[in-house]
Amino acid sequence: MNIDSALVRELAELLAATGLTEIEVEDGERKIRVVRQAAPVVASVVPQALAAAPVAAAATSAPVEALVAAAPVDAVKSPMVGTAYLSAEPGSAPFVSVGKAVQAGDVLLIVEAMKVMNQITAPKTGTVQALLVENGQPVEYDQPLVVIG
Repeated sequence: MNIDSALVRELAELLAATGLTEIEVEDGERKIRVVRQAAPVVASVVPQALAAAPVAAAATSAPVEALVAAAPVDAVKSPMVGTAYLSAEPGSAPFVSVGKAVQAGDVLLIVEAMKVMNQITAPKTGTVQALLVENGQPVEYDQPLVVIG
């Protein structure tokens, strides 16, 4: 079997550009599958509830499911798979920061999915206690994003 290294590189670049973790193409009897490790989930600020959890010690290598289980029940979660952005455009101020008061309906961040920018809004009035994602980080469906207290 001849391996088309240019195709493998192109598929790897496609994975990086789309945030996918796996892609497979088939051409007749030739099949190429490229898989990459998902980006580690790193909390920029860990609330006290998470700091006490055993998952927090291994937050950089813990699977998303473990963080979802350890996050506060009322955390704002991602409604889709995509890429989280904390500001409207590169270089602009973030929508929110830890300690900032928000009103119900205020934009907290954006999750980009398939080139569509989806605003994630505050479901209630309160204060941002934790941002659980970093700018440009891939996010999974139902992954905790922001804690509002």
